[in-house]
Amino acid sequence: MAKATLILFLLLSHISVGTLVLAHEQKTWCVAKPSSDLKTLEENIIYACSQVDCRILQNGCTCYSPNNLMNHASIAMNLYYQANGRNQWNCHFGNSALIVMTDPSYGGCIYE
Repeated sequence: MAKATLILFLLLSHISVGTLVLAHEQKTWCVAKPSSDLKTLEENIIYACSQVDCRILQNGCTCYSPNNLMNHASIAMNLYYQANGRNQWNCHFGNSALIVMTDPSYGGCIYE
């Protein structure tokens, strides 16, 4: 009986570790919360773009359109999040951000 319990424990441990590895490898993105106010979004863009290259948000570049704070903040915040290791704390932005598991890329604007 003890041998069967040990085998079951080892089997379940292996399955759990495999599940954790799979969950850890899941690609995630950081986007602005829809409920965020415009001042916060603007501050998030300024902060994120002071830390990472946000040229893709310039007029004529792939992520400029639509030209609104929600879109630009999401892109800037995600650039920061990706550049800093995709840690939960790199997508806080004063509680104005969300981590999502669905790729927010659109048209020619590819979220890294």
